[in-house]
Amino acid sequence: VQLQASGGGLVQAGDSLRLSCVASGRPLINRHSIGWFRQAPGKGRDFVAAIKWSGGSTAYADPVKGRFTISSDRAENTVYLQMSRLKREDTAVYYCAAARGTLLTKPRLVGYGMDHWGKGTQVTVSS
Repeated sequence: VQLQASGGGLVQAGDSLRLSCVASGRPLINRHSIGWFRQAPGKGRDFVAAIKWSGGSTAYADPVKGRFTISSDRAENTVYLQMSRLKREDTAVYYCAAARGTLLTKPRLVGYGMDHWGKGTQVTVSS
């Protein structure tokens, strides 16, 4: 599975942005979960949101709950991250990743044990 993230950019605080993660190559299967992670300058990689490929069950990190929405389009092999009411602290490189099983384990919540990673896309939020 190859993952390609896109959609980042420079926006102002309060704006919205939608990131896309397109899967290609070997198909995603129902056991897969797809997650978005982010890494701010000088910091580690943090979990943002996840969705199960099988049925859309979702999970969010507390800092983005109520502002970000993760969704999937199986026909397009794409997972989206709709980001609203962006804040300066959302500035980071955003990555999508996939793994079989849940992402809600301590290692995976910091990006360990993922099967596939896409290249990041930069999101910069100015005040």
